[in-house]
Amino acid sequence: MNKARQVAFTGPIIALSVVLTRFASLRIAIGGVEGIRVGLGSLPNIMAGMLMGPLYGAVSGAAADVIGFILSPMGGAYMPHFTLASGLMGALPGLVFRAMRKSRAASRIPELYQIAISVAAGVVLVSWGLTPYFLSTLFGVPRAVTMPPRILAAIVEVPAYSVIIKAVSSSYVRLVASRRPA
Repeated sequence: MNKARQVAFTGPIIALSVVLTRFASLRIAIGGVEGIRVGLGSLPNIMAGMLMGPLYGAVSGAAADVIGFILSPMGGAYMPHFTLASGLMGALPGLVFRAMRKSRAASRIPELYQIAISVAAGVVLVSWGLTPYFLSTLFGVPRAVTMPPRILAAIVEVPAYSVIIKAVSSSYVRLVASRRPA
């Protein structure tokens, strides 16, 4: 897929992420701030990072966070820490995925285990690491309160995201392959 198409495709991904994150997620407040959010909001950003590259995942994640905050803030002032975390959640799976696929043909449909490891890397670093750290340091929300639901959510999210990304990536690889000149 050429750069212009990738940039154009990033817009709808951002919009989908905003809708899934801000309006189609279960948001649980802890101590007056959003402590836990359960939903599919990061899926489009992870998919962008894995299918189009880490830069597109980072841009879509960060832009979705900023736009989402403008449309539906929860709890107070804008915190760029969470924009960084959202951007990393889009970029990190893409980086891990690319590193694992270096030796394989780029047009080949990815294996489910490659997708799952890539998604899990983002969840571990961002959802289990950075976000609880930011909630703790910025708002005083204890990690002991936020970690158990995050771990349970990951047990569901990583396999679900992996299966969805596998299905979409199979179609994506076939589409890109069919558009290449002979």
